[in-house]
Amino acid sequence: MPKKKPSKKSAKPAKKAAKKSATKRKPAAKKIALGRPTVTAEEKLFMLFHGDYEARQVFEFLRVETVADLEQFSPQEIIHRLSRPIRETVDRIRIALATKNRCLAGDEEFAASHKASS
Repeated sequence: MPKKKPSKKSAKPAKKAAKKSATKRKPAAKKIALGRPTVTAEEKLFMLFHGDYEARQVFEFLRVETVADLEQFSPQEIIHRLSRPIRETVDRIRIALATKNRCLAGDEEFAASHKASS
């Protein structure tokens, strides 16, 4: 009786199974190096931005005086904090107009709903 040769098909699935069982690692998040700071964290913002009046107004609004104080905020957080008084003022304007049966351009729905609720 002739000997049977082992089939090659049985060897291939084993290799595939071995490849699938290997865990894939995600590449580590790269930390961006900015290099050595050219100013200290205690540096006064007034001195760094002495020519930029608008920037100094932002620092005054945020009540920060040093670079370290400013670095605690993200850009989005600064924008959110700065725009909050404007949003609140516009809301007060909308309410005041709605009480007088008036509205801003395209704001009829708000005026009608505010009038109905009051």
